[in-house]
Amino acid sequence: MTRISDLPDVIAVFPLPGALLLPRSRLPLHIFEPRYLQMLDDCLKTDTRLIGMIQPQPGPGASGLHRIGCAGRVTQFSETEDGRYMITLSGISRFRLGEEVEGFQPYRRFRVSWEGFDRDRGGPEHDKTFDRERFMSLLDRYFHARDLSADWETLREAEDELLVNSLSMLLDFTPEDKQALMEAPSLATRRETLVTLIEYALRGGEEDLMQ
Repeated sequence: MTRISDLPDVIAVFPLPGALLLPRSRLPLHIFEPRYLQMLDDCLKTDTRLIGMIQPQPGPGASGLHRIGCAGRVTQFSETEDGRYMITLSGISRFRLGEEVEGFQPYRRFRVSWEGFDRDRGGPEHDKTFDRERFMSLLDRYFHARDLSADWETLREAEDELLVNSLSMLLDFTPEDKQALMEAPSLATRRETLVTLIEYALRGGEEDLMQ
C-alpha cells in the first residue's frame, strides 16, 4: 500500500485528451514532443518517477484542466533511435489539482492533494453486485456493433477490477466520458457508468441504422 507521506506535493502533469489512467492499471504512451521528453527526463531523476495524467478542460477555466487526474509511476521505458520514448505508466493514485507551480521547465507542474483517494492506494477492488453474465452479453453486442475483435477467454477470466478498468481505458469514449469514469468513486459506480456509456453507444448506433 502506498502512503500519502510517500507521495510528492508537486508533480508534472501530462494533459492528453482521451487518455485514461486508473489506479492499478497500466497505460502505454509514446512520448515525442520536446517539452514532454524533458518532463520524462526530469521524472526519471526523481525517487517516485510519477507523472500525472489529466484531461484538458474545455471552455473557460483557470487552468484549462479538469480538477481530478491520476498519477502513474514510470515502470517501463525504451528509447528509439531518433530520441523518442515508449513508456508504461502504472497507476498509483488519483489526485486533486491545486495551484500551478511556476518555473523554467517547458511542461506544467501543480501542487496536488491525495486526500480522499485512500482506496486507490490499497489492494484491488471487488464489485459484489457485478452481474458478469449480463455485462458480457452487453459487451458482445457492443463489439459486434463496432466490428471489434476481442480475446473473450481472457475477458471472461479477468478479475472484476482489471476487466472494468481495462475497458474504461481502452474503449472509444469521449474525453468527457473518460473523465466521468475517472471520477467514479468506486469500482461499482465505474462499472455502472461504463454500462451506461455502452448502452448509450448501442442506442446511437441503432438509431443511425434506422435513419
